[in-house]
Formats: sequence, structure tokens, C-alpha cells
Amino acid sequence: MTLYRTVDPAGEPVTLAEAKAQLRVAHDSEDVLIAGLIRAARAEVEAQTGMALIDQSWRLSMDDWPHDGLVRLRRHPVKEILSVTVYGEEGEAAVLDPGSYEADLASRPARLHFTSPPAPERRLNGIEVDFTAGFGEAGTDVPDLLKRAVLMLVAHWYEFRAAYGAADQPVSIPAGFDRLISTYRTGRL
Repeated sequence: MTLYRTVDPAGEPVTLAEAKAQLRVAHDSEDVLIAGLIRAARAEVEAQTGMALIDQSWRLSMDDWPHDGLVRLRRHPVKEILSVTVYGEEGEAAVLDPGSYEADLASRPARLHFTSPPAPERRLNGIEVDFTAGFGEAGTDVPDLLKRAVLMLVAHWYEFRAAYGAADQPVSIPAGFDRLISTYRTGRL
């Protein structure tokens, strides 16, 4: 299984003005740097929590159906299933009727249940599930703790932007960050 983003978020969970206020920066000379730190911090929060903060599109590619008939979409919160496509031997695509599967978007991970799905004829990546995930289109839709985690990383990375050696680690993730995102992480066995 391979999960990858097909459409990036249209915005960020925090604005440049919010980040500059957090940093107490009044000048515009580092706006490009701070905007880059915001993007990187959002990506880090998303990677550590398995969430999509701002609406974005994803694709799950699979070689075959899971044995239990449940396809798990490991990006949260899933808003909509766009399509489920099964490929034939020659690469021809067949989009499945949404009535042929049941979607549970409230669970984490979101799940699709197929009772008798058609077998893919293409051996590699013969099944694709396209979906959208995210809290909304704007930063105001994102939970405050996740926005605080983004701002914490931005401030930390802004302060510690010089190169540090292995003996000086960890400087990449600030103390308290794990606490902010802990309720949004998925449990691992």
C-alpha cells in the first residue's frame, strides 16, 4: 500500500501574521523564511499525527484487496471518498459505484468495506482510492492545539536555525511539542 498526496492544501493552518506575532518580528525581511518554516511545521505536525490539517486530496494505491475486506485510509479526518478505481490488465480503469462499498469516515482510520470487490488485473497498484481529508479550507477550522504545535515548531526552528552537531541534539523538536499533539496521535502496537 502506498499513500500519497495528490493535491496540496491551498493554505496553512497559521498565517504569516500569526507566526510573526509569535516570534515578535515586526520587519518584513524574513517573511520568506518564516513562511517556509510554517509549511515545514505543518508538514511535521501532519507526519507525526497522521492528520491533514487543511483540506487536501490523497490517493491510496494497493496491489490487492485486504483479506478482511476493510480498506483503511490512514489520513484523518477523511471528508469524502472521491473515487475507487480498479485497473485491468491493459491499464483500463473501472470506477466502482459508490453503492458497492460502505464508508465509515468517522472512525480513525476511516474505513471502506467491500463485500465482493472486483479483482484487479494489474499486478502492481491495481486499486486506487482517491479521497479528501482535512479539517477545512482555513486555519480557523484547525483545532487550536494543532495550531499551537505549528507555532511552537516555527518559533523553535526560527531560533535554532544554525547547524548543530549530534552532541547538541535534540534541538529539532522543542520540549512540550509532544504534549500538544499527543491526543491527536494514533496508537501504535
